[in-house]
Amino acid sequence: MTIKAVLFGSIGTIVETSNIQRQSFNKAFKKNGLDWYWTKKMYQSMLQKPGGEIRVKKFSISKKTLVNAKQIRNLKTFIFNQYLKKNKLKPRAGVKNIIKFCKKNKIKIGFVTSTTKNNVDGVFQSLKHHIKKNDFDYIGHDRIIKTFKDKSDIYKHCLKKLNLKPSKCVAVEDTEISLSYARKAKIKCIAFPGDFHLTGKYKDSLIKVRRLNPKIFSDL
Repeated sequence: MTIKAVLFGSIGTIVETSNIQRQSFNKAFKKNGLDWYWTKKMYQSMLQKPGGEIRVKKFSISKKTLVNAKQIRNLKTFIFNQYLKKNKLKPRAGVKNIIKFCKKNKIKIGFVTSTTKNNVDGVFQSLKHHIKKNDFDYIGHDRIIKTFKDKSDIYKHCLKKLNLKPSKCVAVEDTEISLSYARKAKIKCIAFPGDFHLTGKYKDSLIKVRRLNPKIFSDL
């Protein structure tokens, strides 16, 4: 298979942020007068399914506490983005090499995420010394599609914008659920689990790796 595009999925495929997001949730809880605290183990379990607002809602039910889950999620996003603006992060292992490889070989690059536009902007701000927006031929976010059925919609939107067939693309995803959405869009996928997702089996992936290497893509 000769690939025409590499599609990075969730934020976690480019930069490790799970623990930063967990800490941001805990700060948002404290600012709302809640004595909640999500440990690494708790948050790792919650990440099996996407959606910060949904996690807050479910947790509030378990605590029998009525809260505005959307407001808390939005505050968490603000805290998270403030952190990104003040701290310079590094891309995950091999990401820069893959971007260089793609540009050298005229392979299109997508960032196919359905997270908030603020999160996307925050990530690029934090990584500006390593990765730039104009490195990508497609960048997704939550404002692109009015109603998401699931993340496969953003993949389909990306394929349409890049004018490519699924068979000519390879996605990179860091969680089993996100990988399933890439596969639902009929795109082959490389599993690139982050620190909070190492236990997944990723059975439907081409390969599971901890470091991205151009050889993986050149052999496809």
